[in-house]
This record gives sequence, C-alpha cells and structure tokens, in this order.
Amino acid sequence: MLWLAKLLARIAVGFVALSLVLVIVFRFVPVFYTATMAMDPNPVVRNWEPLSSIDRNLVSAVIAAEDGKFCTHDGFDREAIENAMRRNMEGGRIRGGSTISQQTAKNVFLWQGGGYFRKGLEAWFTFLIEKMWGKRRIMEVYLNVAETGIGTYGAEEGALRYFRHSADRLTRTEAARMAAALPSPKTRSVTNPTGFTRRYGNTIAARIGVVRRDGLDSCVYE
Repeated sequence: MLWLAKLLARIAVGFVALSLVLVIVFRFVPVFYTATMAMDPNPVVRNWEPLSSIDRNLVSAVIAAEDGKFCTHDGFDREAIENAMRRNMEGGRIRGGSTISQQTAKNVFLWQGGGYFRKGLEAWFTFLIEKMWGKRRIMEVYLNVAETGIGTYGAEEGALRYFRHSADRLTRTEAARMAAALPSPKTRSVTNPTGFTRRYGNTIAARIGVVRRDGLDSCVYE
C-alpha cells in the first residue's frame, strides 16, 4: 500500500502546483475559454472586456442580486450557506449559497453541476483567487465568463445581444435585467421579462442605489 500512498501524494502535489500556476496565469491573462463553453451545445460567442469598459451599473446590479457581502467576505458567505442548507433540508426547490467568488472559481476552473467533489474543488479555487486575485479581478473575470444568454458569455456579448450597444453604457434597468437573468440565462428573458423575472429585475434596479449608498461595491473601485 506504500506505493499507492506515494502515488496519491504525487497526484495531490501535482494538482496543487497546477492549480497555483493556473490561478497566477489568469490573474493577468484574460480567460477566453472555459469548460462550460466547451460543453455548451450551442455556438459560443464571447468577448473579453476590461472592467473599465463595463458599466458600474452592472457591477452594482450583480452584487445586489447575487452577493451583497461581496466586499466583506473571504469568498464564502457562511450565513447564506447555512440558510441554503436549512431550506434544502426542508424540501422544495434546491437553493445554493454561492458567492460571486465561488461562481467565478467554478466557471473558470471547473464544470457545471453539483456533487461534493466538485464543491470541494470549488472551495479550493475560491480560496486561491481570493488570496491571489483580489476583489476587482474576481469581478472582472466573473463578468467576462458568466453565461448571459444561449451560447452567449460575458457582459459585452450580453449587452450587444439584448440592447445592441456595448456594456460600457448600461442603464440601471438594463443592468438589473441582465443580473436578474444570470441564474438561468437560457430561460429568463432580458429584453421582454415577465412575471418573476420582471419583478426581480425591478427589485435589483432599486437595490443598485443601496449598493452605491452603502459602498457595497467599493472594493471593486478602490
């Protein structure tokens, strides 16, 4: 069994080394392609833009919608995780407690879907990007790799698809509608939202003001 222990140790060391290299590289290099894009059955369009070319309204909108504690947590919102676990134990629709940092780690380095193994890897990569990237880079990568529509990835392509203009001049309403659709971009309408998506978008648009007032996006613009 000694040989097996040595093999596992080598695999672990190799994985840690590879993950560190990848995180360091993507600290500086745009992420142009991910496993999610590779597994997408639809033709993929993507367009990397620096955060300076993405309207602040979208940054505020995704914080309002996805992760209000983005600037204060260490990558994990433990209260949200505990609440999600409690709701899931009670039955009904499964809900997650993932932060923007966790979603970024998953989108860049891993694959979609659940499972404890993938969640463990997600936690590892989340820890690394929080320590080595910082909040601004995490937000920049998130807004460039997130699926924003059928076969559409990133804020720029999403803005062009839905509003026919660049992501550098999104109104609060436009940004809020994009943020409202992020959890299910293949099924939620951005241009003509109805029902829950429309109500949720209106709520996010109103929360953008709170995000600005309380400095909940300040870590991105320090």
